[in-house]
Amino acid sequence: MSTVVRFSPELGRWLQGMLDAGQMPQALVATMRGKGMNERAAQAIVAAHVDARQRGAPMPADAVELPDADAAKPAMRLASGTRIQAIDREIVVHARGEDPVHASLGNVMDAEECRALIEMARPRLAPSTLVDPMSGRDVVSDRRASWGMFFRLAENELVARLDRRLSALMNLPLENGEGLQLLHYPEGAGSEPHHDYLAPGNLANRESIARSGQRVSTLVTYLNDVPEGGQTVFPQLGLAMSPIRGNACYFEYGDDEGRVDARSLHASAPVTRGEKWVVTKWMRARRFVSAGEINRPLPAR
Repeated sequence: MSTVVRFSPELGRWLQGMLDAGQMPQALVATMRGKGMNERAAQAIVAAHVDARQRGAPMPADAVELPDADAAKPAMRLASGTRIQAIDREIVVHARGEDPVHASLGNVMDAEECRALIEMARPRLAPSTLVDPMSGRDVVSDRRASWGMFFRLAENELVARLDRRLSALMNLPLENGEGLQLLHYPEGAGSEPHHDYLAPGNLANRESIARSGQRVSTLVTYLNDVPEGGQTVFPQLGLAMSPIRGNACYFEYGDDEGRVDARSLHASAPVTRGEKWVVTKWMRARRFVSAGEINRPLPAR
């Protein structure tokens, strides 16, 4: 059950202008609350505009749905407790929250694993891309001034070990995981607020969701200590997780019915001193099948 919250077209135009100007969503929520609006209503209205903007979809006209606060929430996938055994490693839970599910984790990778991933990735780095919401194509964008690459699933012994460990930690089958993505942010680089789930506004994303289900959770592991800046920021939650080598930021945003939580909006704050290396694991609702796997010819028998 949900409640419909109505707002004026003037408010909608103001929100669109502020977002286009680069204003952070949480600052807009604070301004709306200062004018007397209920916090849940302000969060829902801003989240709907941010989501539509990212997907290239029409902005809400004059109303959004506010979910029932008493509605049953999906069970978290992350195991309970202050320590989680992930096959070959005990993961420390420094902090966690339940709505939406998020956690700051320690001891996810050791120093040698972090160093080895960086060295394997260096010769394969290319300018990072974003998915264009209208075409579904990967495009180089100044919204993310980083460099990146993808490891194939289990492409070598180290990557295979990490795939198994992270799958156990994220409590989903190994086959549901996409290949590890490594990103390098030089000094001054960061990324704008975005969602990790796939917006179904283009054919490529719709086909990917049909093959593998929606993305449901993310684990970002930091591969080096960043002297200043580079936090993973959640503007609608008021959270910022510091990039410390071997630690990770975990968050869930999708359920088994394909519903997603726009409050998972996040960004990489600009690196103000030093550099930042991270590796990301995305999990799907079902076995991950890439477009290349679909088009690959069957092996000879």
